[in-house]
Amino acid sequence: MSLNSTPSGERIHIGFFGKRNSGKSSLINAITGQDLAIVSEIKGTTTDPVYKTMEILPLGPVMLIDTPGIDDEGELGKLRIEKTKLILNKTDIAILVADSINGLSDYDKNLISTFREKNIKYIIAYNKSDLITNYNNLKENEIYVSAKNNNNIYELKELITKIYEENPNFQPLVQDLIETNDTVILVTPIDSAAPKGRIILPQQQVLRDLLDKGAVTVVVKEYELINALNALKNKPKLVITDSQAFKKVSKETPDDILLTSFSILFARYKGVLNYAVKGVKKLETLKDNDTILISEGCTHHRQCDDIGTVKLPNWIKNYTNKNLNFEFTSGGSFPDDLKKYSLIVHCGSCMLKDREVINRYRCAEKQNIPITNYGITIAYIHAILKRSLKIFPDIYDELLRN
Repeated sequence: MSLNSTPSGERIHIGFFGKRNSGKSSLINAITGQDLAIVSEIKGTTTDPVYKTMEILPLGPVMLIDTPGIDDEGELGKLRIEKTKLILNKTDIAILVADSINGLSDYDKNLISTFREKNIKYIIAYNKSDLITNYNNLKENEIYVSAKNNNNIYELKELITKIYEENPNFQPLVQDLIETNDTVILVTPIDSAAPKGRIILPQQQVLRDLLDKGAVTVVVKEYELINALNALKNKPKLVITDSQAFKKVSKETPDDILLTSFSILFARYKGVLNYAVKGVKKLETLKDNDTILISEGCTHHRQCDDIGTVKLPNWIKNYTNKNLNFEFTSGGSFPDDLKKYSLIVHCGSCMLKDREVINRYRCAEKQNIPITNYGITIAYIHAILKRSLKIFPDIYDELLRN
């Protein structure tokens, strides 16, 4: 990924769904103006989801996803269909590519029902319209297109923009918590897991958000915080820390300065902060032999002091004084059946779409499995959760009542 590219989790995800040979790949090629997806008359050419980043103006950065046909056959076909269904969990707008000649199939109608169940805005693109002469009246979310002749491709892009802008899902990261010219300190440890020459994604995004707001932003490592506080003429409004340094930073930050973590900010940004605050209390009732799932949204090479597989399990075991079992998932892997787990501790989800994160939390809620995240767990274990939530008055007040 280019240092200047938009992270995948911040892009609008547009999934193309439909039967085999409906023209999903051809339509993506027409939209991008490039031969990105393999096109063939042979059914089932697309065997795995294919991702393509681009910009659709005025919508902005998007992720186009070409999926295997929903009518795939055989044992491998079933696996491909399951992959297609997983894409729905991260889809902001679904494009159902249907047949202009025969209309909607039963497969298409089932997909539409799924879109509605998952509250996904969708467009029905009747492809191969160059082969018909009689056109039916269409609904507002329907359009005739021809990937072969590029008919209505521009109009399809306009319709995508219109449908998305009617249903924006925007939650500020940090801008609404501060005023212009406020001073904010970011504590960013540079450990062995940090990428060479740059800071990690959540720190980048928070920094950019603060700069957009016009805040005075000071970035330090965890051992430089006291010097930074002493050097500032005016005290900062807020200190934001990496969760791993929470205990040290809390001790060194005066009580009259607000304190939170990148992970907690991202829980709010992704729409799951309330779930996570509620879920962390399960730490108090864990029993011997309970199993905890620790889930990361990205994949990376594990370090010897990895936070997910090493530090968090140790902190949790020391806090609960219980003999616990731990399992781990990463990337797009997240179990459908969660009943074996007593608690799920998720990462900050900076690499995941907010829709995908919310789906994971709701999946846990439906199965009555408490779920929380790294930052909230670490803050709770070190008895600084209430302090780290003080910047969110509504949640803070509720926490005090309970």
